[in-house]
Amino acid sequence: MTLRTLGIFAVATSLAACSGMGMNKPMAYSQASLPDPVKVPAGHRVAMETVGAGDITYECRVKANAPGEHEWVFVGPDAKLMDRGGKQVGKYWGPPATWESMDGSKLTGTQVAVAPNGSGNIPYQLVKANPATGSGAMQGVSYIQRVATQGGTAPAMACGPASMGQKQVVKYQADYIFYRPM
Repeated sequence: MTLRTLGIFAVATSLAACSGMGMNKPMAYSQASLPDPVKVPAGHRVAMETVGAGDITYECRVKANAPGEHEWVFVGPDAKLMDRGGKQVGKYWGPPATWESMDGSKLTGTQVAVAPNGSGNIPYQLVKANPATGSGAMQGVSYIQRVATQGGTAPAMACGPASMGQKQVVKYQADYIFYRPM
């Protein structure tokens, strides 16, 4: 290739890259299709979008207020939080439910509402964030929304006297959307 051909190629490549910039820009997250109870109140904006993938542990226990009956009880999550590009940016674990950024900032929260998201999926969830500890990505977060849930429900296997205390781990994935006040 001549120097002139290389120059034309470089200009064409740059123009092609620029022309596609708007097309590849991620769209802002919309909660329009979510049930009202799990929508973040007006006056907040998306601060960060993550995909959580990992495990939820359940334990076979006596059913509350029902002696002689048993059920799988949620023990806690253990998941990696990734950005939309697949890079790990934090982790989610509990109890208590804790979202922690790779920069060391972390927060817990209080569940505000849940709404069903189909058979076999844990529900949508809205959490009011407690003040974060450490400085970084979690500072100023006001709400966390769990959406796009896949899997994570209690095991289908029997839970009875013979399986008391046994733990089962199930896989799940969900988007965690973090909000800050405007």
